[in-house]
Amino acid sequence: MNAPQPIANLDHLEQRVDLAAAFRWTARLNMHEGVANHFSLAVNDDGTKFLMNPNQMHFARIKASDLIVVDANDPDTLNRPGAPDPTAWGLHGGLHRHCPHARCAMHVHSIHATVLACLQDKRLPPIDQNCATFYNRIAIDEHYGGLAFEEEGERCAQLLDDPRKKVLVMGNHGVMVIGDSVADTFNRLYYFERAAETYIRALQTGRPLSVLSDEIAEKTARELEEYPEQDARHLAELKAILDAEGSDYAA
Repeated sequence: MNAPQPIANLDHLEQRVDLAAAFRWTARLNMHEGVANHFSLAVNDDGTKFLMNPNQMHFARIKASDLIVVDANDPDTLNRPGAPDPTAWGLHGGLHRHCPHARCAMHVHSIHATVLACLQDKRLPPIDQNCATFYNRIAIDEHYGGLAFEEEGERCAQLLDDPRKKVLVMGNHGVMVIGDSVADTFNRLYYFERAAETYIRALQTGRPLSVLSDEIAEKTARELEEYPEQDARHLAELKAILDAEGSDYAA
């Protein structure tokens, strides 16, 4: 079956197609939460203009042409037709305004990452290769303050000042993952959820954990950061599957 062709006259077409594919695959993995989660992707140099999913549209239906363009420096954004969800504006607007290195941001309430966020100790110990990927690379928010309107969004954004930390475990809430591109960010989101699942399932056994040494955990994290093109190949394969199925994500 042939997939629908992308709409050629859309601005930021390639970025839109990548982001739409990430939405579709996140829904397929059941890592979304109804119509309540959001992804964004910066499209200007300082990161303050970004693509985002429309207000309360299910991830499984989002197409490249559905994505809206939001300006983090426009205070009237929520007063205009087609405005984003107010919590999306608060969280992603604050992030893109405060962290220019966060070119892409993906916020979900995926099950295992959220379970981790609900533990008293929200750290992710390096008990396997996936967990070691995030060794010393996670920021943790211990001060959940309610829905992510503008004040809460600005507070959370400040926790991602350190460019080395690209995952924010949002205590009693969920997870925010940032990166350089859709492929980089989605790949990180996918492996963080896998790592959190491994850790939570290991805890469920009630048996002692075998934790890697600091030296090996750091070595593994660096090796994975330098692994060639794994993120791009990952997203390309997901798009190939969607294309073969005749998905309209690129339309």
